[in-house]
Amino acid sequence: MDIAEQLLDLASKAGAEAAEVYQAKSLSRPVFFEANRLKQLETAQSEGIALRLWKDGKPGLAVAYGAVEPQILVAKSLELSQLNEPETPELNGADRNIYPNLGDTIPMEELVEMGKVAIDLVRSEFPDAICSSQWDCDIETTRLVNSLGLNCSYTDTTLSGFLAVEWIRGDDFLSVGDGQTQRGHLDPHKIAQSVLKRLYWAKKNVNPPIGKVPVLFTAKAADMLWETVQAALNGKLVVEGASPWSDRLGQKVVSPLLTLTQAPDRGPFSCPFDDEGSPTRTLTFIQEGKLKLFYADRTIGRQLGSGSTGNGFRSGLGSYPTPDLVNFTIAPGTLSFDELVKHLDSGIIIDQILGSNAGMSGDFSINVELGYRVKKGEIVGRVKDTMVSGNVYTALKQVVALGADVDWNGPCHTPSLIVQGLSVTGRG
Repeated sequence: MDIAEQLLDLASKAGAEAAEVYQAKSLSRPVFFEANRLKQLETAQSEGIALRLWKDGKPGLAVAYGAVEPQILVAKSLELSQLNEPETPELNGADRNIYPNLGDTIPMEELVEMGKVAIDLVRSEFPDAICSSQWDCDIETTRLVNSLGLNCSYTDTTLSGFLAVEWIRGDDFLSVGDGQTQRGHLDPHKIAQSVLKRLYWAKKNVNPPIGKVPVLFTAKAADMLWETVQAALNGKLVVEGASPWSDRLGQKVVSPLLTLTQAPDRGPFSCPFDDEGSPTRTLTFIQEGKLKLFYADRTIGRQLGSGSTGNGFRSGLGSYPTPDLVNFTIAPGTLSFDELVKHLDSGIIIDQILGSNAGMSGDFSINVELGYRVKKGEIVGRVKDTMVSGNVYTALKQVVALGADVDWNGPCHTPSLIVQGLSVTGRG
């Protein structure tokens, strides 16, 4: 028997009515550049295992890293179970699947070359720029085994590259960053060109428009809006009455231009099953502005009466599964980014923000770290000392255009979008 089967066997012999073993392994080889030069190469490896069992209906969860003593881990889980109240074990039944690795590894030497290429491209046009960069090949394996016969696992290999540029002109400091997360291939030229485009836009400093103006959120900045939406769609917060959409199923909650889904089989963050062993699946939460569905794990799905949507995930080995999303996707529009800009007669573009995102209330007041002024459909320069405020729920009812330029911000796939009439303050 392997370690997972040993733990299940020992838990059963110790009187546990049910048990599950969650294993996570990762291997990462990041490459770091600092001040335009290669700084260091690293190899980071971790391996952990979590045993969750129920004895007399009471759950106990214990975690070990590295080498594991099965008897000790079972004893710890049993001891912890006596501190908890009884609950219904939430386990999936027999399913045995080993899913193929969808990604490809890249040797460290190739990651180093990518970093050099990206930095050289930027400095060939901005020789005074100071570049830092990180490139990584990350391999993660997840396995879940339980006493009902479940035994499934998958391995992810993802590649990531990020380039940050500091450009100092006297007392004017500019920081620009962009990157990619992909499977199988990274494009340092595309990353560098994205950064260069932003540096050219920011060559001239201009005053922002003041008052209620249209705001274009780039795909990179739009994530600020979606974090609040993801929370509002969380079944746990719905059960607790904390979501403002708890009683809005079937009603219009955002602009009819917006359709929000989950696509777990797409992109570099695809995932075949959640951390409870439930298969993940394509879901539509909001269709053309109308609220259709909340996401849930097994426990919350039972309370909602909808069942699990395959969204029970752990924030760490020592955590219980709780509702979370995988590959939150905003259906794109048909306009290119340049066409979105031409839609603005007088407005601003937000590309990078400072400060925390909006909470559940949706109210936000953000400092624009990197933004641009638009006049008569043209970008005329960078805005500084600018703040934008509003409410996420109100803003999403005022979306007037969506771009076709979808991009990944972590496991969120979003286009750029224009929101009509946010409040802008600054040195105008």
